[in-house]
Amino acid sequence: MRILDSYLLKRFASTFFSAFAIVLFIFIFQAIWLFIDELAGKDLDITIIGKFLIYYLPTIVDDVMPLAVLLTSILTYGSLAEYYEFAAIKASGISLFRAMRSTLIFSIVLAIATFFVANNIIPASEQKIFNLRRNIAQVKPSAAIVEGIFTDIENTDMTIKVGQKYGDNDRLLKDVLIHQKSENQQNTVVISATSGEFISNQNSNLLELVLYDGYYYEEILPSKAKDRENHPFARANFDTYVKYIDLSSLNEVDLDKESSITTDKMKPMRQLLSDIDSLRINNDEQIEAFTENTLTRIGALDVGANEFLRSTNDESKALELRVQKGPKPADPDSIFFAKLSTPKDSILRFIPSWQRSQALKSARNNLASLKITVAQKGSEMGKRFEFYNRHIIQLHKKFALALSCILLFFIGAPMGALIRKGGLGLPMVIAIIFFLSYHFLGVFAENYAKRGNIHPIIGAWFSTFVMLPIAFYLSRLALLDRGLIAINLTIFKPIARLFKGFKK
Repeated sequence: MRILDSYLLKRFASTFFSAFAIVLFIFIFQAIWLFIDELAGKDLDITIIGKFLIYYLPTIVDDVMPLAVLLTSILTYGSLAEYYEFAAIKASGISLFRAMRSTLIFSIVLAIATFFVANNIIPASEQKIFNLRRNIAQVKPSAAIVEGIFTDIENTDMTIKVGQKYGDNDRLLKDVLIHQKSENQQNTVVISATSGEFISNQNSNLLELVLYDGYYYEEILPSKAKDRENHPFARANFDTYVKYIDLSSLNEVDLDKESSITTDKMKPMRQLLSDIDSLRINNDEQIEAFTENTLTRIGALDVGANEFLRSTNDESKALELRVQKGPKPADPDSIFFAKLSTPKDSILRFIPSWQRSQALKSARNNLASLKITVAQKGSEMGKRFEFYNRHIIQLHKKFALALSCILLFFIGAPMGALIRKGGLGLPMVIAIIFFLSYHFLGVFAENYAKRGNIHPIIGAWFSTFVMLPIAFYLSRLALLDRGLIAINLTIFKPIARLFKGFKK
């Protein structure tokens, strides 16, 4: 048994590392394609791009590890079954689960390592990625001036548009148009030129823009308001016009600058548990405070009730006396609500005729304002609860990700023994189908859980719950040595005879 366990473990481990490397390579290219818009056109050094990919590697493990375990299980046990090694193991009286023991232990070790990565390494890498992406977005060197569109040059109050860039390093320009704002942030200066060029020095942060054959327009703002009605302006043509652009604030961005912003993906389990409790208490306090404020606003609480009663006429006092004759002593609240329970005409009778129109208008305005306030608060609380749900999902996903390595092993190993096929053909197709089903079920359930349509815990574990009976069913089929799909082909014999009759 030690020889068999050692043989299966070596074979499983070598296949796993090969499959893991292949899948990781594919997902790295997928990451490059995903973030190509943020990395391209920024004149970033290759070390910055490499640093970005290194920071992103632990996040890729979230998808790579379960797929690698599933693919390895199918390949290993499919190859054993294809070359009758698995039949020899069974003939020796060794059951499937006994043969899976060493590889199962290896999968459990992978699950523990996956949980460690998800709980300790991924939060730190997410923080690094967030900071790097946030800082890269601020990098806008002179090469970022794009043809045919207006480009804002930060900290210069200038917008530039060029029709064409050509020559060495695109330094020559055609059809240049510049809008420059004045001190009061009004667009008062327009510079137009038929051609131009950039002249830069590597040792200087100043970019020299030389324009040729153009016009300079400037609106003049007189100090007297009467003179402004004439809209005076100045115009001048030039053969050569030189303008300097300071790029120090654009090219000196600290890409390693830390940010104080944290998301649910940047927190380990201990911090998630603490924040979940704090968020729940804060949300309850927000709802309680808003409810109390709303009830106070509509007069449902004991606010201003006595003043309202004292301002009523004699009919109000008569109503108060009738209420006080009841079995229980009346208080201002009971009188107030008794008045609200009467028909609208009776309520209006307590208000002087010259104030009724104003009172109805005020009530409508208060109601409209209250509806807007409730809608705004509802949107705010929706975002708060989504943030709260994200923390719960992220906490349980750490455990679900680790368990998925063991679960997909119990799907892949029986599946390989049943299909009796090795190599990267059919096993790869089956592994991709199962993994995509597992992944997309998790994504859909997670999105529903974030919006509060289902409980966050269910959203985090939904794909696992779906795959669990499938793993049990496949393991049972492999243990009983049954085919994957047993179909009685005799039902197709009449159809086959029918087609033979047509041929004759």
